[in-house]
Formats: sequence, structure tokens, C-alpha cells
Amino acid sequence: MLVIMYDVICVGILVADAMAKPVNQIPEKGKLALVDAITLFTGGCAVNAAIDMSKIGLDIAIAGKVGNDGFGQFMRSELKTYQVNADALVVDKKASTSASLVISNADGERSFIHSLGANALFCEEDINYDIVKKSGIVFVAGSLLMPQFDGNGCAVFLEKCKEMGKTTALDTAWDSLGGWMNILAPAMPFIDYFLPSYEEAVQLSGKTELEEIADVFLAMGPKTVVIKNGKKGCFIKTKSGEKLTIPTFERIKPVDTNGAGDSFCAGFLTGLARKWNLYECGRFANAVGTHCIMEAGASTGIKSEGEILKFIKDYEKGIV
Repeated sequence: MLVIMYDVICVGILVADAMAKPVNQIPEKGKLALVDAITLFTGGCAVNAAIDMSKIGLDIAIAGKVGNDGFGQFMRSELKTYQVNADALVVDKKASTSASLVISNADGERSFIHSLGANALFCEEDINYDIVKKSGIVFVAGSLLMPQFDGNGCAVFLEKCKEMGKTTALDTAWDSLGGWMNILAPAMPFIDYFLPSYEEAVQLSGKTELEEIADVFLAMGPKTVVIKNGKKGCFIKTKSGEKLTIPTFERIKPVDTNGAGDSFCAGFLTGLARKWNLYECGRFANAVGTHCIMEAGASTGIKSEGEILKFIKDYEKGIV
């Protein structure tokens, strides 16, 4: 009998984020401008969710691709620091690690310069299925930003996961090229839990009402649709017709929303791993997302499972 070693394996994008702030203006050619700080952070849907779940208390693995460069070494070092198993991470000596230059002005508004790097080369053949077999839940994070994996490659991967008896989940990213459902459709029949943001869900479905959006997706295969709806919380609908609208913790004011969607997914998957009901999964997911926005950085504010459950109780009592 195969022993499950990892609660979740996150399969998807890894991005190194170099942030400069404050940048009030871009210097002219050949000139130099000073900023207060240039800092390097982990980013990318798979990394954010993996680190979040590890901090919560789950055993996590990650699969994806990085380059054999400084950014790649940084990403691997951070994953090790947060006890995320990276045995399924491919190091491509010919590729550069995906990275973003994040330019933040004095008002906190940000602009991005991004290189797809190794994420653009990641494909189904890169998957280490030995690690997948040892994982309970398979989470594809950052779909629509991996051109060689998205579409048929993702469908082949998820179909294999279903044949292994795995629970599958998938979260999308914003598709700047506009392919949307044309790309995602082949994978939809093999998804148990589909977790797009409202904005992405509108683009994918062509609908604007939450239940109509969910119905479009449910007809394509997923058993449960979970729509992240920002400060309004989340909406959940299942094939059996169960519907839940779960408000978030609106009394908490955001400091930084970077990574909030990934942290929501981390919270929801934690609930699935713990075999909680859908309301408990959604409520905990909202709470993890709230912890994310309480501090700057995609994973900085994430606490342990016990601390987050205490936050929920204290909030409901009016203590928080």
C-alpha cells in the first residue's frame, strides 16, 4: 500500500520578484536613481500556495521548473527554509528562472516587468509522478501562464492523477493573451475543485452572475466550483446543487493584497486535507486570505492552523 507523504503537491509557476521602492521616476538613459530598498521575494502561484500551506502546518511538495541561476538558487533555498519538498522541481541549465521587476512608487502603486523564463518551458513530461503518487491532493496553480503545459498537457496530467485516485484542484491566472477557455477546456473534466477569481471566471465563462458562472463550469466537468470574490468572500456551488456564499472578515483593512488569491487556495486546500465540510473550507480560506493582506508580502502574514482558527473565533466574538 502506497504511503501518502504529502498532503498537497503544488504544480505550476515559480517567480522571483525583485522589488524596488519608492521609484518616483525612471532615470534617463545612462543616469542613476536611488531608492530606499531593493528586495527579493518568492512569488508565483505554486510557490505562494506551497509556502502558505507549509506555514499552516501541512506537508507539501512542489513541481515546476527553474533555471540554474541566482534566482533559481534563491527559490530553492526559500522552499527549503519553509520545508517544502522540491524533489519534483526541475532545474533547467538552458533556461532562466521566471522573474519580475516590481517598481513601486511612493503611493504604493506598482508596475511590473516580467520574464516568463522557465515557466514557459515547463511541460507534462517534466512531472515527477513518483512524488505525485505520494501526494493526497494535486493542485495546479498558475494555469494559463505555462504555454507548454496548459491545454492538452494539463489534461493528460490531471487524467493520470484521477486514474491514481487523487483529488485534483486548479486555479487560473490572468491570461493576457486572451486564450481563456479555449486553452483550459481540455482539463476541465478532470478537475474536482475549480478555484478561479471572479474576474478570471467572468472571462472564462462569459457570464457575470456568480451562480450562472458556476453552472457553466459545472457543466464542463468540475465537481465543485469555488469563486474567489475579493472583499465579498467566496461563492461555492457543487454538482449536487449545494450553494454557499461565505463572507470574508471585512473589518480587517488590507495592507497588501499581493498573494491573497493564492493564500485563499492554500486555506481551502487545507480544509480539504483535513476533510472539513465546504463551509469550513471556505471560511478558513477567507481567514487565510485575510492573514495574507494583513502584512506586506505574499506569505508574510500566514500563521499556523491553530492561530488562524483562533482568529476566526475571536473575530466572531468581536475581539478582533
